[in-house]
Amino acid sequence: MRGWGRRRKEGAVPVTPELSPHSAVAEPAAPAEQVAEPRFADITAAHRMLAPLMEAIAAVGGPHCEVVLHDLSRRDLEHSVYAIVNGHVSGRSVGGPSTNLGAEVLRDESLDHNAFGYRGRTADGRELISSSVYYRDHDGRILASLCINRDLSPTQNAMAALSALLPESSGDAGGAPHELVAPDVTSVLEDMISEAITATGKIPSAMTKADRIEVLRLLEDRGAFHIKRAAEKVSARLGVSRVTTYGYLDEVRRG
Repeated sequence: MRGWGRRRKEGAVPVTPELSPHSAVAEPAAPAEQVAEPRFADITAAHRMLAPLMEAIAAVGGPHCEVVLHDLSRRDLEHSVYAIVNGHVSGRSVGGPSTNLGAEVLRDESLDHNAFGYRGRTADGRELISSSVYYRDHDGRILASLCINRDLSPTQNAMAALSALLPESSGDAGGAPHELVAPDVTSVLEDMISEAITATGKIPSAMTKADRIEVLRLLEDRGAFHIKRAAEKVSARLGVSRVTTYGYLDEVRRG
């Protein structure tokens, strides 16, 4: 028949035009699944999984970083240490005890007891920074804990040694000289004037004649007027004329 053009072959399947990337309709992304908390059948399975992690943490943390796996399945807190790396930090070894936190955790296993970056202390008084993660068995009971304890005393001792190298402040140095270090002598003079003004406890506009003379006395004692144009700078800062400044300076020098 006219108007049909070529006739479709009998039994042919119609071809659907391909969609371009821009016209394709994307399916909605599936919601991200929450990562399940790892659980273990027993302490042996937990140790098999966590032993490489313990070694990795200790290798990065260094010799002052202790990593301990506690077996809490037997509820024997006196002998809970199942595996330990760098045990010299706390003086413990395999078969050693748990801490007071172990008893608190077992008192109520329903809570999330994971704790990060808390402070602890060794028996001989060294300060620790610690983190603890607890693992459960397939029945939901607390099975084990992985504890990291880093001894802060080496860092604290290093800081103390560095502090000992720092000089005491001028207030504690018993008359030691106070040096002003600046890129040019004008800056040095400005600092000297600022310190003299600050020593009076007043701003220039509130100063009396006695206050201004005290500023001049402090500057004279420090040799400020050996610097070129010192009188001009002082006059500008105090808000007085150079004639007045020289008059005050004469009074200071006469005593």
